[in-house]
Amino acid sequence: MRRGRSVFFGLAIVSSIAGSSVSVAASSISDLVQQARDLEAAHEEDLAIRRYTEALELDPTCIPAYLGLADLRARRGDSREAERVYSVALEHVPQLYVALVRRARVRRVLGETREGDRDLERYLNHEEDLSEIKELAAWYGDEGRAPAQLAAWRRLYASALRLGADRTLVREARATVRALELLVGSADPVGSPAAQDAVRRGLARIARRGE
Repeated sequence: MRRGRSVFFGLAIVSSIAGSSVSVAASSISDLVQQARDLEAAHEEDLAIRRYTEALELDPTCIPAYLGLADLRARRGDSREAERVYSVALEHVPQLYVALVRRARVRRVLGETREGDRDLERYLNHEEDLSEIKELAAWYGDEGRAPAQLAAWRRLYASALRLGADRTLVREARATVRALELLVGSADPVGSPAAQDAVRRGLARIARRGE
């Protein structure tokens, strides 16, 4: 009986020590991230980068460290390194969708416009974000992709109505959709279906109801 109690208390002590170690490690990671932020504020950016990196060495899933490090790299104009950090973050934390938005922007700075578009499109597959839909529409416009721009504005209009967004945005989206429909003309697969099958006619009716 005594032996059983000794084993029980021994396991309890080991468990307590292990729990304390985890707590200390978590505290250390948090401290490193806070130190990095303080160093950024003091314009000690090289040291801040080191602290963020140390935090990630302890925890390869530390979201604040990934975003802090990548954002700092981007602000310093090191877009390629920022892209790498965002990519590693997404490998370790796939649900970190905000990293898709930020990687999209640095990829566009690097001239990788289509890759940036795809990142923002992926983000919008998970999040209904009006400001980012509008940004993607603007990117399509910059690239001369009018049909894609029209599709994005249609999505923005529908989402703005559904979410009860500001009326100014709703009016802007409606007017832009109408203007782009005139610009795109017969290239619009929704408003001007090439083949009058049932699916295309249905899409056309939905598009007109949105007006």
